[in-house]
Amino acid sequence: MASRPLPEVRIRAFKNKAYQLLVKNKPYFIKGACYSPIPIGQGHEYDFWSDPDQPWKVDGKLMQEMGINTVRFYQPPENPESGKKVINDLYQLYGIRTILGHWLGFWEYPCPRYADSDFREKIKKEVLDMVRTYKDEPGILLWILGNENNYSFSERVNPWGSPEIDVISDIRKRCSLRAQIYYSFINDLAKEIHQLDPNHPVALGNGELISLEIANSACPDIDLVAVIIYRGKTFGNLFKSLRMTFDKPVIISEFGADSYDAYLKKEDQNMQALFLESQWRELFKNSYPNKDGAQNCLGGTMFEWNDEWWKHNESAPDTWKIHDSESYWSNGNYYFDIRAERNMNMNEEWFGIVELSEEIENGLNKRIPRKSYYLLREFWKNPALNHKDKKKAKSK
Repeated sequence: MASRPLPEVRIRAFKNKAYQLLVKNKPYFIKGACYSPIPIGQGHEYDFWSDPDQPWKVDGKLMQEMGINTVRFYQPPENPESGKKVINDLYQLYGIRTILGHWLGFWEYPCPRYADSDFREKIKKEVLDMVRTYKDEPGILLWILGNENNYSFSERVNPWGSPEIDVISDIRKRCSLRAQIYYSFINDLAKEIHQLDPNHPVALGNGELISLEIANSACPDIDLVAVIIYRGKTFGNLFKSLRMTFDKPVIISEFGADSYDAYLKKEDQNMQALFLESQWRELFKNSYPNKDGAQNCLGGTMFEWNDEWWKHNESAPDTWKIHDSESYWSNGNYYFDIRAERNMNMNEEWFGIVELSEEIENGLNKRIPRKSYYLLREFWKNPALNHKDKKKAKSK
């Protein structure tokens, strides 16, 4: 009997619990960016997928020149044909593969109801329709289910309940039950996706490592975990900690640094570049076959390709033509500007490694690569050599 062909994209597991991503049986390390090319003056509802000026072709060329091999989309478009065109253009023209995700209804109104069977069926249909639609596109790399949905367990964001949950007075027990319900749902989705599409891995999207000890038992059919991490220059003990909580391969599906110094009230491209270089060094260090790392990292998709001018006040369209420098959240891991007023130092509109100019070229905002673009371009050419050079420099 003929042997079954190997999946197009698969994860190789070694005896020492190291992991490696393979595409067409060749090693593939994800050097990626989260991608949402929304122009100045538009908001998140803008359909860039159908933009007649085709921003992905301008960006794809710049990405290819930099060394980016993967983009991450958080959600597919409403029009599948436009989605296929973007995915295929990026792959066929520039060799850039796509990670396609689904919010799992997390930002719908009213709040997500993961304990409700009707809601679960609705989301399952959407996810499986996405897989059926795109699974045979040659540019697809893998699927991500959810993003930071686990933050709802502790009622921090989009809290949800059920008669069973609502009668529990202990918030920790409510959190644990929500996690069990949600992760079991994720596992059911993963099993059905694998039946439809054996060629692409399925990732659990998660904010930090929170509640993954529950996912460890509830999600045996998940292939890898995609975590959102904002810990500054370093990921700390993340890669080793993951082995203790949810021993799966990992991609850092959202991380980065903004380029605005909220304390000095001016742009600081040097600091953004410094942070991003440090983060990418850790990704490579913890990938196979680097024996001084955890060897469970498959790469990452940094946040983000281009600035988004609508982010600060998404409900006020009159502000979307202003590159706002006001911050509304704080993170001490980004120490260079934590002394800003009220410690508000994270600037949502300044995370791009490419800035958007108000100057228009061929119908699009002109792209201006920042210092981090050029620094990473050089680093990616030979990360192993650069890593050794860095260690030599420290030893002198």
